[in-house]
Amino acid sequence: MIEQLQRAGQSASGAGQRALSRSRPEAVRRNTDFAHESEQDFARLLNFYGIEWRYEPACFPLARDSMGNIAESFTPDFYLPEFDLFIELTTMKQRLVTKKNGKVRRFRELYPDMKLKILYRRDFRKLRLKFEAQE
Repeated sequence: MIEQLQRAGQSASGAGQRALSRSRPEAVRRNTDFAHESEQDFARLLNFYGIEWRYEPACFPLARDSMGNIAESFTPDFYLPEFDLFIELTTMKQRLVTKKNGKVRRFRELYPDMKLKILYRRDFRKLRLKFEAQE
């Protein structure tokens, strides 16, 4: 994932990066209500590399009750249109990660054509360190 982000940032021309900035004004980025500080950090990293992103753009039903109402759902944190890829950040405690991994398994079973990458705490730390070194 780190290499993909770096390649994407390097492959975007200066004009391409300026166009992305115009299509996603700073005010829109500042007004995004992130659920966790790590999501805001990840958005900053994506902006740094000139990667277009959408925050929590879709919610996927995973289970329904007997009346057909959604009983459980999964909302990936980010969608990267250029890669047709959903990103889920999991920087929480291990005991909570197990539940999220179960949701991810069900997501992959129900939506096999959707691409999803999970970034665990260690992956996110590596990205942050590389980002901070380049800032």
